[in-house]
Amino acid sequence: MPQSGIISDEQVEILINDVLEHHGYDFTGYSRASLKRRLSRLYSLDKHVSFAEFRYKTLNDEVYFKHFVEGVTVNVTEMFRDPSFYHLLRQKILPNLNTYPFIRIWLAGCSTGEEAYSIAILLKELNMLQKSLIYATDINPTVLEKASNGMFPLSQMKSYSENYIASGGIKDFSSYYTANYSLAKFDEDLKRKMIFSTHNLVSDRSFNEFQLVLCRNVLIYFDRPLQFRVLQLFDQSLENLGYLALGSKETIDFSPISSNYNKVGPEKIWRKTKT
Repeated sequence: MPQSGIISDEQVEILINDVLEHHGYDFTGYSRASLKRRLSRLYSLDKHVSFAEFRYKTLNDEVYFKHFVEGVTVNVTEMFRDPSFYHLLRQKILPNLNTYPFIRIWLAGCSTGEEAYSIAILLKELNMLQKSLIYATDINPTVLEKASNGMFPLSQMKSYSENYIASGGIKDFSSYYTANYSLAKFDEDLKRKMIFSTHNLVSDRSFNEFQLVLCRNVLIYFDRPLQFRVLQLFDQSLENLGYLALGSKETIDFSPISSNYNKVGPEKIWRKTKT
């Protein structure tokens, strides 16, 4: 039995193997330190009396399993996070894609959708939204439901507006949403160009050919072999001369795909130069 809500290394392995076998969710390539931390937190918060009870509920209670997935996957996001990244998208990356008759963008690990709406706003301001489609995917169906609602806490709008302005925003940020009690509801015309869908980066395959793939602050939770596997999935999904964008602490350096790409500017964005 874990002491003080701490799950042992052996129990981490038991749980993730059970979850793979019973539910088909593969967490085996996730960083063990990060997984152990999140499982211990879940165990403690939910006040399980024993590891056996935790394991039983995870395997046999579908409602609890949804809660388990939400606790184990990481859902930290905000609109226009890292404004300098969005500034580069606005100034260089998206205008380069404007020559395409139709633009497909894959936002992998989209969480509750703040990044998807940020990208849609950029595309709208560049007059590109009408010929674009954003595929926003995540392993966690609960956060996708929130994302597709397009409603975020009104209390966040001040900091989101500051991010937007710092990224080169040209309008009044509040023109993109209506206040609805404690929530900000974003315009339907932004959502019309989004498809929200579950996708497991660990086990699912490429499902389209994209001009831009964004997966920011997801790979840091994976071990090195899984990072390489996911990067190869992105490579298979990207059209030649398409762009791959990662989080500030992530890189394609030393990976099997690195020789196919050139870095663009100071941000973690690379352009595919070889197939």
